[in-house]
Order: sequence, then C-alpha cells, then structure tokens
Amino acid sequence: MKFLVLIDAGDGMVARFFDENKVHMSDIDAASEEVGVMTKGLTPEHIGNDPAWQRALSSHNPEERAAAQLYTLEL
Repeated sequence: MKFLVLIDAGDGMVARFFDENKVHMSDIDAASEEVGVMTKGLTPEHIGNDPAWQRALSSHNPEERAAAQLYTLEL
C-alpha cells in the first residue's frame, strides 16, 4: 500500500508519495496526467491536521495540511 497526498506547496499543488509507514518517497506535479490516472475512481480523504500525518507533512503550514487530499493506492 502507498499513499498519495495532493497538497498546496505554496507555488502550486504537488502530489507527494509516501510508503505504508508514511515515509516520503517522491513528489510530482499534481496536474500531471499520471496523477489523474492513479486517482481515477478513488475518493480522497481529507486528512486535515490528522495527528498521524503531522510528521510526514510537517514542512507544510496548517492551512495547507487542512486542505490536503489523501488517496490510498493499492500498489
């Protein structure tokens, strides 16, 4: 299982990939075609300021975290 978090990075949306332990793996532009393909048919969770994601998203401010969308990818 992997996680994809769509989050504002100050200068646009970024798609951040995390492993099952919420360890950051990589980032891509959230507007890329790949993101659309990976999230097709999935409903995002709004993780907001969920304590489980505080450390993984600590580089983002509270407003950015509040608007983040989490997709669980069964990879």
